[in-house]
Amino acid sequence: MVPVRVDARGMRCPWPVLRLARAMRELGGGPVLILADDPIAPGEIAALAAAQGWDVVAAGEAHGWIVASTKV
Repeated sequence: MVPVRVDARGMRCPWPVLRLARAMRELGGGPVLILADDPIAPGEIAALAAAQGWDVVAAGEAHGWIVASTKV
């Protein structure tokens, strides 16, 4: 499945994480390619993913991560 792209570059936290959470909710668990260049974003994305039971992997794009639900 091709991830939905959420471009949050130029946004300061918490906006990238809020955009990710909304996309994951709307998609029922992703996958979502989130692009965020705020230096705090990687930690915030990881924390949200851990709290929700989502997997996060680095994407091939700079400042990009693919997030998907691990829940069945």
